Amino acid sequence: MRRLGLAISGILALGALAACIALGLQTQTAQGRAAQPAATPAAQTAQVPGAGKAAELSPAVQIEPKELAEMLGESKREKPVVLHVGFKNFYAQARIPGSDYAGPGSTSEGLEVLRNRVSSLQRKQLIVLYCGCCPWDKCPNAKPAYEALHAMGFSNVKVVHIADNFGANWVNAGLPVTKGE
Repeated sequence: MRRLGLAISGILALGALAACIALGLQTQTAQGRAAQPAATPAAQTAQVPGAGKAAELSPAVQIEPKELAEMLGESKREKPVVLHVGFKNFYAQARIPGSDYAGPGSTSEGLEVLRNRVSSLQRKQLIVLYCGCCPWDKCPNAKPAYEALHAMGFSNVKVVHIADNFGANWVNAGLPVTKGE
C-alpha cells in the first residue's frame, strides 16, 4: 500500500512539474521572450488573470489539508462542496473523496465549467476548492477559481493550502483519497 502511495505521489509530482514548466513557458512568452514548445495540452490554452498567484490569497480563505479531512470525517456536520480546480489528469489519478472535477481555474473554459457546476448552489454554501498540481506559490488554478466564485456572490469559499503538491501534502500525509477514474 505504501508503494502504491509513493508511486501515485511520483506520478503527481511529475505532472505537477510539467504543469509548472508549462506555466513558466507561458509567462516567458507573455514577457516578450522567445516562445518555446508547450509541455502539456493545458499550456496551450490562454491563462486567465490571477493564474500562478495562489500565494496572494488571504490566509483567512485558506484551509489546511488536515483540517478539511477532519471536517469531511465529521458525521454530524454539513459537508462542504469540494471541487477540484486543477488539471483533469491529476483528478483522475487521485482526489479527495466526494470531490467533483470543476475544470482548471487557469483557463476561461475551466472557469466556465466551475461556474456551471456551482450555479444552482446557495451563495452561502461552504465551497472548498483545491488543486495540488504544484507548489502553492506557483499554482495557476486556485486564485482564478476563488475569484470567479467570489465574483458570483459566493461568500463562504475556502481554498485548500497545498504547500508542495497533492501527493506530498494529502496522499503521503495519510489523508483519505479516492484513486482512479
